[in-house]
Amino acid sequence: MNFELSPEQQRFRERLRAFVDAEIRPVAHDWERDGRYPTEIVEGMKAMGLFGITVPRRYGGLEIDMVSLTLVFEEISRGWMGVAGILGSHSLSCWMIARYGTEEQRRRFLPAFASGSRRTGIALTEPHAGSDLQGIRTTARRDGDDYVLDGRKMWIGNARHADPLPVLVKTDPEARPRHRGMSVLLVPGGTPGFEVVRDLGKLGYRGLESCELAFHGARVPADHLLGGEEGHGLRHALSALEVGRLNVAARGVGIAQEALDLAVAYARRREAFGKPIAEFEGVQIKLADMATKVRAARLVTWWAAAAVDAGRRADAETGMAKLLASEAGLECSLASMRVHGGMGYSTDLDVERLYRDAPLLAIGKGTNDILRMVIARQLIRAD
Repeated sequence: MNFELSPEQQRFRERLRAFVDAEIRPVAHDWERDGRYPTEIVEGMKAMGLFGITVPRRYGGLEIDMVSLTLVFEEISRGWMGVAGILGSHSLSCWMIARYGTEEQRRRFLPAFASGSRRTGIALTEPHAGSDLQGIRTTARRDGDDYVLDGRKMWIGNARHADPLPVLVKTDPEARPRHRGMSVLLVPGGTPGFEVVRDLGKLGYRGLESCELAFHGARVPADHLLGGEEGHGLRHALSALEVGRLNVAARGVGIAQEALDLAVAYARRREAFGKPIAEFEGVQIKLADMATKVRAARLVTWWAAAAVDAGRRADAETGMAKLLASEAGLECSLASMRVHGGMGYSTDLDVERLYRDAPLLAIGKGTNDILRMVIARQLIRAD
């Protein structure tokens, strides 16, 4: 077994780290506090080709392996997790369109997505349906050469920038089983009847907007049906969520690593009773536990990424990675705050931002309790 990155992956990580250190870290604290959209950082990510990480090369993308994908989200999350969210749903949807879209849809959308000149996201969650995607109520009724959309979506990232936005809908609300009546429609930005209702307030995860959307008789051309055939939308979405769980797991690793680095640096310079607090056994125990959790989370995330690269179904592997790494992010951000003492609670330092960002990781792309059920079912079914 090889637990090391290849030379190419190491060089890629070095490029990412240099970008984060130069373009994200210096501004993250102030921009996050002020609610400023990171436009300049987005332009830098475009220049690096990061909007094309899941786009095949023949359409102008980087088409990186899944381990390299986790490096992108780990390194950016160390600097500012909200920026990682701008790439997250975009890369997930690019992967979904590349895998399931018609050739005409790939040619129409993927080159612009790869360059970042157009961006995308994904609209799954609704006010009445989160983990239970089969319970969505948004409908798309066929009317001649169009579909007519009605319904609402919640917690949608990139909503104001997505063009088109993949939306999970029910094209046959009476279908049984329910998943046979679900499809994904690629809704163009600016479609009449498609409205971004509001930005939702959040504890953390700022920089990326999270919106409530409404569709009132929004007409979408029938050739924007992903894959050109109704009834496959839930399969498309769930397959894409495997990739989504990898990026969430990597964000957890990034937050956990940053929390550890901040704690170690603070423990070295903060003195109490005449010596650095790093020399106290209680602090050393906290640092050791954090370091162990970071290393375990990173290796499980790489293992899950390798399973996806191998082309096999990886529900359990990606579920384990997302579960372990998101919990590591939560636990390490709190442990780092404790090492910092009172200063950890201050908005003057970055550790409190990590503490606010981390809880989302236990919720997004499948709550951790739902993923525990997914993992358990795979174990029960195993021969």
